Amino acid sequence: MKTIFLIGGIASGKSSAARELERRGAVRIDLDQVSREVLAPGSSLLPAIAREFGADLLDEAGSLNRGLLAQRAFASAEATARLEAIELPAISDALAARLDGLETSECPPELVVVEVPLPDRMGPMLGLADVVVCVSCPIAVRRVRAIGRGMDGADFDRRAARQLTDGQMAALADIVLDNSGDEQALLRQLDQLLVG
Repeated sequence: MKTIFLIGGIASGKSSAARELERRGAVRIDLDQVSREVLAPGSSLLPAIAREFGADLLDEAGSLNRGLLAQRAFASAEATARLEAIELPAISDALAARLDGLETSECPPELVVVEVPLPDRMGPMLGLADVVVCVSCPIAVRRVRAIGRGMDGADFDRRAARQLTDGQMAALADIVLDNSGDEQALLRQLDQLLVG
């Protein structure tokens, strides 16, 4: 079983690449989804989240108001670090368990693709990958694409400013795919990735 971690900035095409690899037979794991799962109602993390960021984040059924948490947790670097100290170990454990379960299953997949939204926060988790692939695209092109999908330009700017630059992303990667062209150009690079 080969495990590829896909990294890239907002609107870089990382999710498009992951979906295409999934279409070609890879098992796809989205760490944003894993994050939602570790904070689902009944999660052992929720009391710590409530203590750090306010009991009003949880409704009567124990569901987390993720929007309100985001407002509070991403208001400052210190608040973000507090959230990550609670959440990242659980995400790491869940990802390792999922990968182990796939590898030890009766019929392990040939390829697993993990979509990684914040590679700079991954730390030792990046070591779970056989290959780290960066989907790279100039920020001006990414901004146009994001706005074309309905994102507010100021929201894109805020999010992009909190992420690594393309150069920093590329430094974490074993392979860099250039997604500044059209979809066919990206597909050709994915073909090469699968052959290699």
